[in-house]
Amino acid sequence: QVQLVESGGGLVHPGGSLRLSCAGSGSISSIYVMGWYRRAPGKQRELVAAITSGTITNYVDSVKGRFTISRDNAKNTVYLQMNSLKPEDTGVYYCNGVGGGYDYWGQGTQVTVSS
Repeated sequence: QVQLVESGGGLVHPGGSLRLSCAGSGSISSIYVMGWYRRAPGKQRELVAAITSGTITNYVDSVKGRFTISRDNAKNTVYLQMNSLKPEDTGVYYCNGVGGGYDYWGQGTQVTVSS
């Protein structure tokens, strides 16, 4: 099994940028879909972005044009580049991987967008 560890969260002003990283303890090349979810205060967890092993990407409408997901299988890492951040992007961001009969989750990293 693979453990996922997120990093890169923090406090940023509206309009700012952050890049989240999700590092796997082992190879992620066999994990078909890697994704980022977020849980905003008082809301259910939602899928923000996902990428397949074939690098097909999908985004929730609210982040299209602002967020970019990518994966580097050689580094066992998935990234989420977040630009033009808004207060409504605030939440705990979780890395997820699905493949080979497994469903992996990281512990989450806090992103706060506030002036």
